[in-house]
Amino acid sequence: MSGPTAANLVASVRAVLPSLTPSVRSIARLILDDPAMVARSTITELSATSGASQATIVRTARALGFSGYSELRLALAAVSAQTQSQQGADRLVPGGLAPSDPLADVIAKVTRAESDAIADTAAQLTPEQLGRVVDVLTTARRVSMLGVGASGLVAADMAQKLMRIGLAGHPFTDVHLALTAAALATSDDVWVAVSCTGETADVVEPVRTARAAGAVVVAITNNPRSTLAGLGHHVLVSAGRETEFRPGALASRISQLLIVDCIFVAVAQRTFIASDAALRVTKDALDTYGSRRLRS
Repeated sequence: MSGPTAANLVASVRAVLPSLTPSVRSIARLILDDPAMVARSTITELSATSGASQATIVRTARALGFSGYSELRLALAAVSAQTQSQQGADRLVPGGLAPSDPLADVIAKVTRAESDAIADTAAQLTPEQLGRVVDVLTTARRVSMLGVGASGLVAADMAQKLMRIGLAGHPFTDVHLALTAAALATSDDVWVAVSCTGETADVVEPVRTARAAGAVVVAITNNPRSTLAGLGHHVLVSAGRETEFRPGALASRISQLLIVDCIFVAVAQRTFIASDAALRVTKDALDTYGSRRLRS
Protein backbone atom coordinates (compact mmCIF):
# COMPACT_ATOMS: atom_id res chain seq x y z
CA MET A 1 0.00 0.00 0.00
CA SER A 2 1.10 3.56 -0.52
CA GLY A 3 2.75 5.20 2.44
CA PRO A 4 2.32 8.69 3.89
CA THR A 5 3.36 11.66 1.77
CA ALA A 6 6.42 13.75 2.51
CA ALA A 7 4.15 16.43 3.92
CA ASN A 8 2.75 14.23 6.67
CA LEU A 9 5.35 11.48 7.10
CA VAL A 10 6.92 12.75 10.33
CA ALA A 11 3.50 13.51 11.83
CA SER A 12 2.28 10.03 10.88
CA VAL A 13 5.32 8.37 12.45
CA ARG A 14 4.84 10.36 15.64
CA ALA A 15 1.14 9.43 15.75
CA VAL A 16 1.69 5.66 15.57
CA LEU A 17 4.81 5.58 17.76
CA PRO A 18 3.06 4.42 20.98
CA SER A 19 1.48 1.44 19.22
CA LEU A 20 4.71 0.07 17.68
CA THR A 21 6.68 -2.84 19.09
CA PRO A 22 9.90 -1.86 20.95
CA SER A 23 12.20 -2.98 18.11
CA VAL A 24 10.20 -1.16 15.43
CA ARG A 25 9.82 1.87 17.70
CA SER A 26 13.60 2.23 17.94
CA ILE A 27 13.85 2.65 14.16
CA ALA A 28 10.87 5.00 14.12
CA ARG A 29 12.60 7.19 16.70
CA LEU A 30 15.67 7.37 14.47
CA ILE A 31 13.40 8.55 11.66
CA LEU A 32 12.02 11.31 13.90
CA ASP A 33 15.43 12.30 15.30
CA ASP A 34 17.41 12.30 12.05
CA PRO A 35 15.37 11.65 8.89
CA ALA A 36 18.28 12.84 6.71
CA MET A 37 20.62 10.20 8.14
CA VAL A 38 18.07 7.43 7.55
CA ALA A 39 17.44 8.71 4.00
CA ARG A 40 21.19 8.55 3.26
CA SER A 41 21.66 5.07 4.71
CA THR A 42 21.35 1.80 2.90
CA ILE A 43 19.54 -0.90 4.81
CA THR A 44 22.91 -2.45 5.69
CA GLU A 45 24.26 0.87 6.97
CA LEU A 46 21.13 1.59 9.02
CA SER A 47 21.27 -1.89 10.52
CA ALA A 48 24.87 -1.29 11.62
CA THR A 49 24.06 2.17 12.99
CA SER A 50 20.93 1.17 14.88
CA GLY A 51 21.84 -2.35 15.91
CA ALA A 52 18.52 -3.56 14.50
CA SER A 53 18.26 -6.38 12.00
CA GLN A 54 17.45 -5.72 8.37
CA ALA A 55 14.21 -7.63 8.83
CA THR A 56 13.22 -5.21 11.62
CA ILE A 57 13.94 -2.24 9.36
CA VAL A 58 11.73 -3.69 6.64
CA ARG A 59 8.98 -4.35 9.22
CA THR A 60 9.25 -0.73 10.34
CA ALA A 61 8.81 0.53 6.79
CA ARG A 62 5.76 -1.65 6.31
CA ALA A 63 4.32 -0.68 9.72
CA LEU A 64 4.52 2.95 8.57
CA GLY A 65 2.58 2.18 5.40
CA PHE A 66 5.38 1.66 2.87
CA SER A 67 5.99 -1.34 0.64
CA GLY A 68 9.60 -1.55 1.76
CA TYR A 69 12.67 0.35 2.94
CA SER A 70 13.46 1.83 -0.48
CA GLU A 71 10.08 3.57 -0.65
CA LEU A 72 10.56 4.86 2.91
CA ARG A 73 14.00 6.29 2.00
CA LEU A 74 12.54 8.20 -0.94
CA ALA A 75 9.88 9.78 1.28
CA LEU A 76 12.49 10.65 3.92
CA ALA A 77 14.70 12.29 1.29
CA ALA A 78 11.79 14.62 0.45
CA VAL A 79 11.28 15.34 4.17
CA SER A 80 14.98 16.14 4.54
CA ALA A 81 14.84 18.60 1.65
CA GLN A 82 11.91 20.39 3.30
CA THR A 83 13.71 20.43 6.64
CA GLN A 84 16.84 22.00 5.17
CA SER A 85 14.77 24.92 3.88
CA GLN A 86 13.54 25.52 7.44
CA GLN A 87 16.90 25.26 9.21
CA GLY A 88 16.86 28.88 10.30
CA ALA A 89 13.58 28.39 12.12
CA ASP A 90 14.75 25.07 13.57
CA ARG A 91 17.84 26.72 15.09
CA LEU A 92 15.70 29.44 16.62
CA VAL A 93 13.89 27.20 19.08
CA PRO A 94 15.75 23.90 19.50
CA GLY A 95 14.70 21.25 21.98
CA GLY A 96 12.11 21.27 24.72
CA LEU A 97 11.52 23.60 27.60
CA ALA A 98 13.94 23.64 30.52
CA PRO A 99 13.54 25.08 34.04
CA SER A 100 16.33 27.59 33.35
CA ASP A 101 14.94 28.89 30.04
CA PRO A 102 14.53 32.69 29.91
CA LEU A 103 10.98 33.86 29.24
CA ALA A 104 11.90 34.90 25.70
CA ASP A 105 12.78 31.28 24.96
CA VAL A 106 9.61 30.06 26.67
CA ILE A 107 7.52 32.23 24.36
CA ALA A 108 9.46 31.12 21.28
CA LYS A 109 9.44 27.42 22.15
CA VAL A 110 5.76 27.25 23.10
CA THR A 111 4.85 29.15 19.94
CA ARG A 112 6.93 26.82 17.80
CA ALA A 113 5.54 23.68 19.47
CA GLU A 114 1.98 24.83 18.93
CA SER A 115 2.55 25.90 15.33
CA ASP A 116 4.22 22.54 14.63
CA ALA A 117 1.27 20.71 16.21
CA ILE A 118 -1.13 22.66 13.99
CA ALA A 119 0.97 21.97 10.88
CA ASP A 120 1.26 18.25 11.69
CA THR A 121 -2.49 18.00 12.24
CA ALA A 122 -3.31 19.86 9.03
CA ALA A 123 -0.98 17.54 7.10
CA GLN A 124 -3.02 14.53 8.22
CA LEU A 125 -6.50 16.04 7.82
CA THR A 126 -7.79 15.48 4.30
CA PRO A 127 -10.83 17.11 2.64
CA GLU A 128 -12.27 13.63 2.11
CA GLN A 129 -12.09 12.80 5.83
CA LEU A 130 -13.55 16.14 6.84
CA GLY A 131 -16.31 15.87 4.25
CA ARG A 132 -17.46 12.49 5.53
CA VAL A 133 -17.66 13.83 9.08
CA VAL A 134 -19.69 16.82 7.90
CA ASP A 135 -22.04 14.43 6.08
CA VAL A 136 -22.94 12.56 9.26
CA LEU A 137 -23.11 15.64 11.48
CA THR A 138 -25.50 17.56 9.24
CA THR A 139 -27.95 14.64 9.05
CA ALA A 140 -27.79 13.56 12.70
CA ARG A 141 -30.76 13.59 15.04
CA ARG A 142 -28.46 14.38 17.95
CA VAL A 143 -24.73 15.00 18.29
CA SER A 144 -22.97 14.07 21.53
CA MET A 145 -19.43 15.22 22.31
CA LEU A 146 -17.30 13.29 24.80
CA GLY A 147 -13.94 13.99 26.44
CA VAL A 148 -12.36 14.18 29.89
CA GLY A 149 -9.66 16.46 31.27
CA ALA A 150 -8.14 18.69 28.60
CA SER A 151 -10.07 16.79 25.93
CA GLY A 152 -13.27 17.59 27.82
CA LEU A 153 -12.59 21.28 27.21
CA VAL A 154 -12.35 20.53 23.49
CA ALA A 155 -15.65 18.62 23.56
CA ALA A 156 -17.31 21.57 25.34
CA ASP A 157 -15.86 24.00 22.78
CA MET A 158 -17.30 21.96 19.93
CA ALA A 159 -20.72 21.83 21.56
CA GLN A 160 -20.70 25.60 22.07
CA LYS A 161 -19.75 26.24 18.44
CA LEU A 162 -22.38 23.91 17.01
CA MET A 163 -25.04 25.38 19.30
CA ARG A 164 -24.36 28.83 17.81
CA ILE A 165 -25.46 27.53 14.40
CA GLY A 166 -28.48 25.65 15.70
CA LEU A 167 -27.09 22.10 15.72
CA ALA A 168 -28.42 20.22 18.75
CA GLY A 169 -25.72 18.58 20.81
CA HIS A 170 -24.49 17.89 24.31
CA PRO A 171 -20.96 17.63 25.73
CA PHE A 172 -20.28 14.85 28.23
CA THR A 173 -17.37 14.86 30.69
CA ASP A 174 -18.92 12.51 33.28
CA VAL A 175 -18.66 8.82 32.42
CA HIS A 176 -21.92 7.85 34.16
CA LEU A 177 -23.97 10.43 32.26
CA ALA A 178 -22.16 9.52 29.06
CA LEU A 179 -22.94 5.83 29.49
CA THR A 180 -26.59 6.63 30.20
CA ALA A 181 -26.90 8.69 27.02
CA ALA A 182 -24.89 6.15 25.00
CA ALA A 183 -27.20 3.32 25.98
CA LEU A 184 -30.11 5.32 24.53
CA ALA A 185 -28.33 6.19 21.28
CA THR A 186 -29.77 5.23 17.90
CA SER A 187 -28.47 4.94 14.36
CA ASP A 188 -29.52 8.57 13.83
CA ASP A 189 -27.06 9.81 16.46
CA VAL A 190 -23.41 10.84 16.14
CA TRP A 191 -20.87 10.65 18.96
CA VAL A 192 -17.71 12.75 18.65
CA ALA A 193 -15.13 11.40 21.09
CA VAL A 194 -11.89 13.23 21.92
CA SER A 195 -8.91 11.52 23.56
CA CYS A 196 -5.20 12.17 23.11
CA THR A 197 -4.14 8.57 23.74
CA GLY A 198 -7.33 6.97 22.50
CA GLU A 199 -7.20 4.66 25.51
CA THR A 200 -8.98 6.73 28.20
CA ALA A 201 -11.50 4.33 29.77
CA ASP A 202 -14.02 7.08 30.57
CA VAL A 203 -14.14 7.86 26.85
CA VAL A 204 -13.73 4.40 25.35
CA GLU A 205 -16.50 2.68 27.33
CA PRO A 206 -19.31 5.13 26.47
CA VAL A 207 -18.17 5.10 22.84
CA ARG A 208 -18.26 1.31 22.79
CA THR A 209 -21.79 1.43 24.22
CA ALA A 210 -22.95 4.09 21.75
CA ARG A 211 -21.54 2.18 18.79
CA ALA A 212 -23.20 -1.03 19.95
CA ALA A 213 -26.49 0.91 20.08
CA GLY A 214 -26.00 1.91 16.45
CA ALA A 215 -24.58 5.43 16.71
CA VAL A 216 -21.97 6.75 14.28
CA VAL A 217 -18.64 7.42 16.03
CA VAL A 218 -16.19 10.17 15.11
CA ALA A 219 -12.85 9.76 16.92
CA ILE A 220 -10.39 12.62 17.42
CA THR A 221 -7.14 11.17 18.75
CA ASN A 222 -3.37 11.36 18.48
CA ASN A 223 -3.09 7.60 18.00
CA PRO A 224 -4.73 6.19 14.86
CA ARG A 225 -4.10 2.66 16.15
CA SER A 226 -5.73 3.17 19.54
CA THR A 227 -8.83 1.47 20.91
CA LEU A 228 -10.86 4.63 20.30
CA ALA A 229 -9.70 4.83 16.69
CA GLY A 230 -10.70 1.20 16.24
CA LEU A 231 -14.22 2.02 17.43
CA GLY A 232 -14.51 5.07 15.18
CA HIS A 233 -16.34 5.02 11.88
CA HIS A 234 -14.41 8.20 11.10
CA VAL A 235 -10.99 8.99 12.60
CA LEU A 236 -9.38 12.43 12.62
CA VAL A 237 -5.77 12.41 13.83
CA SER A 238 -4.52 15.26 15.99
CA ALA A 239 -0.87 15.93 16.81
CA GLY A 240 0.85 17.27 19.89
CA ARG A 241 4.53 17.46 20.79
CA GLU A 242 5.25 16.78 24.44
CA THR A 243 7.75 18.83 26.45
CA GLU A 244 8.89 18.78 30.08
CA PHE A 245 6.04 21.08 31.11
CA ARG A 246 3.46 20.10 28.52
CA PRO A 247 2.48 16.41 28.59
CA GLY A 248 0.71 14.90 25.62
CA ALA A 249 -2.84 15.66 26.76
CA LEU A 250 -2.07 19.39 27.11
CA ALA A 251 0.11 19.64 24.01
CA SER A 252 -2.64 18.08 21.89
CA ARG A 253 -5.41 20.49 22.83
CA ILE A 254 -4.43 23.12 20.25
CA SER A 255 -4.47 20.56 17.44
CA GLN A 256 -7.77 19.09 18.63
CA LEU A 257 -9.25 22.59 18.60
CA LEU A 258 -8.00 23.03 15.03
CA ILE A 259 -9.96 19.93 13.99
CA VAL A 260 -13.06 21.21 15.82
CA ASP A 261 -12.75 24.60 14.10
CA CYS A 262 -12.48 22.92 10.69
CA ILE A 263 -15.55 20.80 11.45
CA PHE A 264 -17.50 23.85 12.60
CA VAL A 265 -16.69 25.97 9.55
CA ALA A 266 -17.38 23.08 7.16
CA VAL A 267 -20.75 22.36 8.80
CA ALA A 268 -21.64 26.06 8.71
CA GLN A 269 -20.79 26.14 4.99
CA ARG A 270 -22.88 23.06 4.27
CA THR A 271 -25.89 24.52 6.13
CA PHE A 272 -25.18 28.14 5.26
CA ILE A 273 -28.72 29.56 5.16
CA ALA A 274 -29.72 28.06 8.51
CA SER A 275 -26.28 28.63 10.08
CA ASP A 276 -26.09 32.25 8.98
CA ALA A 277 -29.55 32.94 10.39
CA ALA A 278 -28.66 31.21 13.67
CA LEU A 279 -25.41 33.16 14.01
CA ARG A 280 -27.25 36.43 13.47
CA VAL A 281 -29.97 35.60 15.99
CA THR A 282 -27.55 34.45 18.67
CA LYS A 283 -25.27 37.45 18.13
CA ASP A 284 -28.25 39.81 18.42
CA ALA A 285 -29.32 38.13 21.66
CA LEU A 286 -25.85 38.55 23.18
CA ASP A 287 -25.52 42.14 21.92
CA THR A 288 -28.92 43.04 23.37
CA TYR A 289 -27.96 41.54 26.72
CA GLY A 290 -24.69 43.47 26.72
CA SER A 291 -26.44 46.76 25.92
CA ARG A 292 -28.94 46.26 28.74
CA ARG A 293 -26.15 45.51 31.20
CA LEU A 294 -24.36 48.73 30.22
CA ARG A 295 -27.54 50.79 30.76
CA SER A 296 -28.33 49.25 34.15
